Amino acid sequence: MTHGAVQRGLWPTAPQVAGAPVDCRAMQVYKVGGSVRDALLGHPASDCDWVVVGGTPQELVAAGYTPVGGDFPVFLHPQTHEEYALARTERKTGVGYHGFRFHAAPDVTLEQDLSRRDLTINAMAQDGSGRLIDPYGGQRDLASKLLRHVSPAFAEDPVRILRVARFAARFTDFGIADETMALMRQMALGGEVDALVPERVWQELSRGLMEACPSRMFEVLRGCGALARLLPEVDLLWGVPQRAEHHPEIDTGVHLMMVLDMAARLGAGLAVRFACLGHDLGKGGTPADVLPRHTGHEGRSVRLVRRLSQRLRVPNDCRELAELVAREHGNVHRSGEFDAGALLRLLERCDALRRPRRLDEILQACECDARGRLGRRDMPYPQGERLRLAQRAALRVDTAEVAQTAAARGLSGQRIGQAIHAARAAAVEVALRVS
Repeated sequence: MTHGAVQRGLWPTAPQVAGAPVDCRAMQVYKVGGSVRDALLGHPASDCDWVVVGGTPQELVAAGYTPVGGDFPVFLHPQTHEEYALARTERKTGVGYHGFRFHAAPDVTLEQDLSRRDLTINAMAQDGSGRLIDPYGGQRDLASKLLRHVSPAFAEDPVRILRVARFAARFTDFGIADETMALMRQMALGGEVDALVPERVWQELSRGLMEACPSRMFEVLRGCGALARLLPEVDLLWGVPQRAEHHPEIDTGVHLMMVLDMAARLGAGLAVRFACLGHDLGKGGTPADVLPRHTGHEGRSVRLVRRLSQRLRVPNDCRELAELVAREHGNVHRSGEFDAGALLRLLERCDALRRPRRLDEILQACECDARGRLGRRDMPYPQGERLRLAQRAALRVDTAEVAQTAAARGLSGQRIGQAIHAARAAAVEVALRVS
């Protein structure tokens, strides 16, 4: 339904600047987007976004709001700090995410503003009396559990492909309308996604990785053809076989999806989930004549993780962990067979003595890899506790005392380091023997 007559004045009420009274009676303020959608779904309240119809930037500034918008007028409420945007329309002027010209003026209607949004479930508003304004059928699509684009203007912004994929990962029981999927395929085929800036790709990818079912994001991107353009290293993994005794699910792409969903199940943080995404990238480059073996894939995975991270400008903490997991996950899996010396060397390569908390992230990613396999979802991962035991024993060694004793014996430089390593290895051996 359309809105008709609406409440006058700002909602919530805007403060007035001393000596500069502002007549806000012509303004109409609506709650819009995700907070309206989530309330209808009965989900916990999210941050509210607001649209102001009939107002000007000068009026909002005079009422005490802080302008923060770059491309279009957005303001922060002086008390709640929630975002208030002037109703606007947009016109495509070039390729990519930045190829738009925005028009914000008092004559832009709420329906015009909502029409530029991506999905019908995100194109609803609520006025000050709590009445729903739903000109594009968002409530109907919520009931039908359907992600559907609002208008053909969807095709003008390639970020929306990533957003639909991310929403599919969040709302796991929602489907995607056939016409929306067809439009996304056309966009991918037309090369529009190639113009996306790295920061926007990473922003949506990182948010999708943190959703309830990350695999759905990649399935949607792959289904519309966008994955091959955005993350070709990942797209190559489907159809690559693995040894059945280690991977009953066989297909490397299928395995990756199971690993990502296991990371969500275990409540892993973003760095761990990105490490899961990159741990097997090198298998996409295994020569066909040696399949299903993947000898040397660890080194290839490290190089591909590094290249992908540079391309998308991935934060350093995510990149560093992903490189470590790509290089060492096989050794972590085999660590149950390692003696004290080999365990200590593994800990040192993982920088787990200098940065003890790093080990927990590595082990969680490796556990996701081990349990993200057909029939192994609920299997224990004893390698984790054995490596933590070795780490605790090594960290209990008083390295200052060892160094002082070694120096008293006339040792220096590298030989002092060797003495510390030997003391730690002895401590680990004792801990393994008594455990």
